[in-house]
Amino acid sequence: MDKSSASAAEAVARIPSGASIAVGGFGLSGVPMTLIRALHDQGTGELEVVSNNCGVDDWGLGELLRAGRIRRIVASYVGENKEFARQYLSGELEVELTPQGTLAERLRAGGSGIPAFYTATGVGTAVAEGGLPWLYDTDGTVLKQSPAKETRMLDSLGTEREYVLEPAIRTDFALVRAARGDRHGNLVFEKSTRNFNPLAAMAGRFTIAEVDELVEPGELDPDSVHLAGIYVDSIIALTEEQAAELPIERVTVRSREEA
Repeated sequence: MDKSSASAAEAVARIPSGASIAVGGFGLSGVPMTLIRALHDQGTGELEVVSNNCGVDDWGLGELLRAGRIRRIVASYVGENKEFARQYLSGELEVELTPQGTLAERLRAGGSGIPAFYTATGVGTAVAEGGLPWLYDTDGTVLKQSPAKETRMLDSLGTEREYVLEPAIRTDFALVRAARGDRHGNLVFEKSTRNFNPLAAMAGRFTIAEVDELVEPGELDPDSVHLAGIYVDSIIALTEEQAAELPIERVTVRSREEA
């Protein structure tokens, strides 16, 4: 089955306003920038996004955020995004902050058909007990907060301890980026871009991937495939210019000592 689309615009055309979307990437690494911009250009809004973070100001998901297209985000990190913090604190954006490992497992569980799981992360904190502010009013009062979660004492290697029940995440769509992919949707990720991308792809009911290089079926070494094509519904090939757009989030330089 050839899953390739002619353009990013064609690939995201089916995503309506109000949809939930899992988005791969971590900081500026592995961000499906071309698909995000196509979504921005078609005017889609009122989105609920699940991603490790919301990009940075004016790049990545930050472009959708600044345009007012995101209604709610489930993330683990605010990052270097001042607009994210401003919208959250001013009551313009609903934010569900989740421990990073828990967020990763919630996405993986959703893609694996596991409805929920127990974890020790967050036990004894507001993560389990509830009360984390999700949505503020314009005057700073809390309009919506996280509910208390079910906890349970379970045996772990002979020691009983408390765990909290975390729900899996399934989204309407997912946007991911990979280094290579074939027309069947099998994907190979480059180094640290293999972060939240496979997990986001698994969680989406309809997953769209952008790849630096699109090859024919059979050209990828099966042992090198990081994500099977069963999780991918549409794939686009990036141009050389699009693939080369790899900004550095924080540049640090030093003077070299004289020889």
